Amino acid sequence: MNKPRSSFKNIGSIIRLISSVGINLVLVMNLFSQSSTFQLAPLFQDNMVLQQQTDVTVWGKGNPGSSVAIQTSWGKKTDVVVQPDGNWMTKVLTPNAGGPFQMTFRHGNYVTVVRNILVGEVWLCSGQSNMEMPLEGWPPSDTIANSVSEIDQALYPTIRMFSVMHAYEAAPADKCVGNWTECSPLDVRGFSATAFYFGKILSKELKIPIGLINSSFGGTYIEAWMSKQGLNPFEEFSGQLKKLDESQESVHSLNQWITSHKSIAVTEQDPLRRWEGFNFQDEKCSARVYNDSSWKEMKLPTLWEQTSVGEFDGVVWFRKSVVIPKTWIGKELILQLGPIDDLDETYVNGQQVGRHMTDGYWSTNRVYKIAVPIVQDSLLQIAVRVIDLRGGGGIWGKGIKMKVAPDSLSDGVSLEGNWKYLPVAELKSNIFYVYGAEGCEYNRRPKFPFDFSQATPTSLFNGMINPLVPFTIKGVIWYQGENNVSNPSLYKKLFPAMIADWRKVFQSGEFPFYFVQLAPYDYGKDSKSQLLREAQCKTLSVKNTGMAVTLDIGNPKNIHPTDKEDVGKRLAFWALAKTYGKKIPFSGPLYKSMKALKGKIILSFEQSGKGLVLKDRNGDLNFLIAGEDKVFKKALVKVEGKNLVVYHPEISKPVAVRYAWSNIEESTFFNKDGLPAPSFRTDTWLE
Repeated sequence: MNKPRSSFKNIGSIIRLISSVGINLVLVMNLFSQSSTFQLAPLFQDNMVLQQQTDVTVWGKGNPGSSVAIQTSWGKKTDVVVQPDGNWMTKVLTPNAGGPFQMTFRHGNYVTVVRNILVGEVWLCSGQSNMEMPLEGWPPSDTIANSVSEIDQALYPTIRMFSVMHAYEAAPADKCVGNWTECSPLDVRGFSATAFYFGKILSKELKIPIGLINSSFGGTYIEAWMSKQGLNPFEEFSGQLKKLDESQESVHSLNQWITSHKSIAVTEQDPLRRWEGFNFQDEKCSARVYNDSSWKEMKLPTLWEQTSVGEFDGVVWFRKSVVIPKTWIGKELILQLGPIDDLDETYVNGQQVGRHMTDGYWSTNRVYKIAVPIVQDSLLQIAVRVIDLRGGGGIWGKGIKMKVAPDSLSDGVSLEGNWKYLPVAELKSNIFYVYGAEGCEYNRRPKFPFDFSQATPTSLFNGMINPLVPFTIKGVIWYQGENNVSNPSLYKKLFPAMIADWRKVFQSGEFPFYFVQLAPYDYGKDSKSQLLREAQCKTLSVKNTGMAVTLDIGNPKNIHPTDKEDVGKRLAFWALAKTYGKKIPFSGPLYKSMKALKGKIILSFEQSGKGLVLKDRNGDLNFLIAGEDKVFKKALVKVEGKNLVVYHPEISKPVAVRYAWSNIEESTFFNKDGLPAPSFRTDTWLE
């Protein structure tokens, strides 16, 4: 869901966009009447939450030289003059937590009122898919534990979330799409699960309103979340940043071309119907007799991002003609396509044979029956409409999984190889832009000079963070790193730089920045995610940071662990203890130092709490020990007071210890408060 900005061309486009984010029609018309003269920054909407007891920043656009008068229902007034560039910005002092309040903005003859405002604590929640993952999950493979009961009980009107629609930009944007939503059983399904649980704990313990700004995008790199100024010191990105600077006109032209097409906003909240019923002007593409001679070809299976299509979210048709043995005529056949990312509707000879139209089936093999009446001769015309919602897209599995046969075990006729394809709609910021099938309109899409996407450095900062700046926040929670596993040494430099970058642009001082350490997951034999976890752990040296460890609540076979409640709680523990002064346990043991003594290594820790606990997993404590030969062996470990004693009978002079030092090893080491230690090592040897 890639998201260049749209320019408003008429009232219809405004209403379509506003209706997609749930603002009432009275406010829509008010905004339209002022659209050329007065605008509030995106976060200033009904139901918003403002940071309590501080001078919050308020800003927007207006007529240069004119005045904007602001009056609040808590008794504060201020005036500000619009600058020559059309921008205005001021500060408003907020009261103690409470509400509801309202703010009135007067600009010339126009009046805008923002209603149902609460004042409390505001946190920015960001990262990749594990932060983005909604409370309803992405079934069937990516689910949230206990989500059904949690959703049913989630009537917390003082918890509000502003969810930023996916958007990536080549230059800093000042607008984003999103709206403030009260937490209710109807709306909480789409809340970030991690952010929801974090906010729920804060709300319960602090007993004040909580505002959560969810700006996250699955499958993304940390460098995409950093500003140009933040990345400038890194030579690794200088070439890409230069290309971006040189391509601004091309980006603008591409955005204009895309948004000039008919748009359809995705407004349905029910996950079972969210992607249904759209008219992409492609109804003939499933027909047996259809002229697809002008369509291009793609060799399948593959993710289309790896082809000339490049980064593209939206709707793509695939067609292939297959000749089957005459002995199969009049028999039921089995069609196998392998996994399809994300949704599909599949047809044979114009008849639908199967579909997966609910998000979450991106890794599910498609196996569909072709009924006897469809198999009337030896020619099968297969047509598949694929909708990709984010990240990789297409028919992407293994070639041996693509076949048609009388049964699932036969070799059958292979479907691997060239297929005809045509994109018919593009998805950006929850809006489909329709190209249709007639005339192959997609083929006229302007070519971008390089592969620009949500993976491009600065692109997500520009599209999803800059529009929020400088909204006054209390702090940040962050869940990201999976995409950067391949280069942990660079991440070790980028992560502290990103924290400094955000603190600078938000102008809220050295606000708290609490993050989640990666859970165990099998990234492959060539990956060493323990080094990325080590880079995260070292970031604790940055002032006012904290790390929620998840080594005990992951799933080595699923990059999206189901337990988001404990993730949110552990982030909240850091906030409650370090930001709000609550005397509660907030961290597991953190490695401090070691010393060798009589053939053993004594390890000491910070955050030992009431004491240390070892819990073996299948008879293994996941500790390794090595001598000067650097050969690691499984260690024996015991607790002595607030230290660990680590040894091996065959190593008389040990020099190094490692704990949970692999992609998939899980927690065996906790404090008595039940909080796990992160993986660590005492050496600095090259892997």
